[in-house]
Amino acid sequence: MRNSNKNAAVLLLILLFLSSSTSTCNAHLSSQFYDHTCPNAVSTIRSVIRTAVSRERRMAASLVRLHFHDCFVQGCDASILLKDAPSITSEINASQNNNSVRGFEVIDSAKAEVEKTCPGVVSCADILAVAARDASVAVGGPSWCVKLGRRDSTTASLTLAQTELPLATDDLQTLLSNFARKGLTAEDMVALSGAHTLGQAQCITFKDRIYNDGSDIDAGFASTRQRRCPATGGDQNLAALDLVTPNSFDNNYFKNLIQKKGLLASDQILFSGGSTDSVVSKYSRSPATFKSDFASAMIKMSEIDLLTGSAGQIRRICSAVN
Repeated sequence: MRNSNKNAAVLLLILLFLSSSTSTCNAHLSSQFYDHTCPNAVSTIRSVIRTAVSRERRMAASLVRLHFHDCFVQGCDASILLKDAPSITSEINASQNNNSVRGFEVIDSAKAEVEKTCPGVVSCADILAVAARDASVAVGGPSWCVKLGRRDSTTASLTLAQTELPLATDDLQTLLSNFARKGLTAEDMVALSGAHTLGQAQCITFKDRIYNDGSDIDAGFASTRQRRCPATGGDQNLAALDLVTPNSFDNNYFKNLIQKKGLLASDQILFSGGSTDSVVSKYSRSPATFKSDFASAMIKMSEIDLLTGSAGQIRRICSAVN
């Protein structure tokens, strides 16, 4: 009996060691993470997001993009929310973010509401993840299970933001390599790019494309886009990424690519005779497949290089370290 107890104790120690030394942080995540410490956290966040999107449909795209731009730099740790400080150079200063990423005030509002009932419990990184899911649902997009337990970084990296975030001019191999470094497949990349079924882009990001008379753009589409984006000036003018249904989460983005009506060069490159053409075609035919794959890809993306356990901190204010 004594040996049996001894063996059981040894086995327990081995299991504890294996669980503590696992290479993935995702084991610390759970969809019930706040059930006891802040049971109304998810519903509170959802309410704030629904209100924000009902006021401005474009905000749905902005919140999905904010989560994406967070996860691609240092992992999903809310580093993108940090403002300039003596020890921090904000990621917002990167060209891919500057005067472009938005939705910070919505995240701040969600954080403030949660803090009223559960001060110092819910991380800004988790709020970003939940907000992206709820923003998708608010405009007819898919829902997915968001596992929680992320913690917030105490640092930001402008350098990584400048090098890791995709550019509107990236070629296909650059995009594939970038996403692969994050553990995302070509199919994940195409599915996530489908978020461009929503939102708008600044003229400066597609001006070269609509004025270069290239063979990869529909002439009529280019002409239409030139009305709001002059060859000189107007760099900040906005245009819908999807002209057909700019405020609805659907698969028209992929249909547009097949018709050579992708607004950004990095959109059209997904259907340009390369390895991702078949995925674009698949999603253009099946909105259900696109939505399912988008949800799966968002889950994978939301678990990139996390801070969990005692790493990082739970910021009291999302824009500054404690």
